[in-house]
Amino acid sequence: MAPTTDEVAPPTSGATVAPTAGNPRADLRSAAAPLLAEYERVSAEMAEPAVQTDSRRARRLGARFGELGRVREVVDDLAAVDGDLAAAVELGDADAVFLAEADTLRSRQQVLAERLRRLLVPRDPDDSRDVILEVHAGEGGTESALFAADLLRMYTRYAERVGWRTRLLETTGVELGGVKSAALSVAAPPGSPDPAAAPWARLKFEGGVHRVQRVPVTESAGRIHTSAAGVLVLPEADEVEVTIDPKDLRIDVFRSSGPGGQSVNTTDSAVRITHLPTGTVVSCQNEKSQLQNREQALRILRARLLADAREEAAAAASDARRGQVRTVDRSERIRTYNFPENRITDHRIGYKAYNLDAVLAGDLTALLDASVAADESARLVAATDST
Repeated sequence: MAPTTDEVAPPTSGATVAPTAGNPRADLRSAAAPLLAEYERVSAEMAEPAVQTDSRRARRLGARFGELGRVREVVDDLAAVDGDLAAAVELGDADAVFLAEADTLRSRQQVLAERLRRLLVPRDPDDSRDVILEVHAGEGGTESALFAADLLRMYTRYAERVGWRTRLLETTGVELGGVKSAALSVAAPPGSPDPAAAPWARLKFEGGVHRVQRVPVTESAGRIHTSAAGVLVLPEADEVEVTIDPKDLRIDVFRSSGPGGQSVNTTDSAVRITHLPTGTVVSCQNEKSQLQNREQALRILRARLLADAREEAAAAASDARRGQVRTVDRSERIRTYNFPENRITDHRIGYKAYNLDAVLAGDLTALLDASVAADESARLVAATDST
């Protein structure tokens, strides 16, 4: 497997936050200049006829154009406020009304400068991507599998709330409606250019061990048990980004089966793909045809191999980048779901709320907003410290 360079620039600012000494607004405009030039290049490229026939390329360009457009908008607004402020100061000696207006414009100027500074903080280059979200039962037997099913429903309902498309790629069920493992594709609808609202940008913080404390349905004495399920969130890889040599694959077919070994169909349509160089194994049996299951398994395999390659590259990178990789480490306990108290706690950011029932029904907005805000603050500090 060898990651290749995407034909469209990744949606990361590529700029460094300017220092606050000297003339900070001039420094910010200087830092934004390459992005404004890129905005013009992307705008011209989007008008090329070849782009209109390549949906993946068009989507990537649209996402980048939307991100750069926000930088362009703030830069233009800041320039307009600078001009208005200069005029108000000049006229202030003759009319006190202009002095009051100058104070208002200075406040607006500071707000816009801070907004631009945040926009210039380098983003995660995968933010605009769709994701493959995997849920796996952990220790705890049937109760863990039931909790894994709860998590799968939670993410599916959240996706429905925000207008994302979901498709269950693979699921292995157990008794009582539990889930041993499942893979869910989550995709933004066509024409969604805002990387900050894309599935990876919002869901990448969900990777890790999720712990539940409740009375299991199988508990007759009413005792509270603690069990866990693992979530892994992978940015979905395009075919051009991951090269898989067919010689590196062992493909086995078998008969699909459901909970308890009950036959789902009478043909060998289920597919198991083993990537021999890495030992990565992916199985799919949800689709009715062997070809469809093979394609879904390859989607999951590409995403896993891309994530592995990114983690290997990040191992020698900056602390900030390694911190981003750790957010998808399935061995890290990130959250506790306490049913008796209706409480949800995120241990990484100190978030606590008593609306667990609403969260499990798909109301993840406040929780994800808190994770995004914590990550943004960390990136802003890291970028400022590096200047």
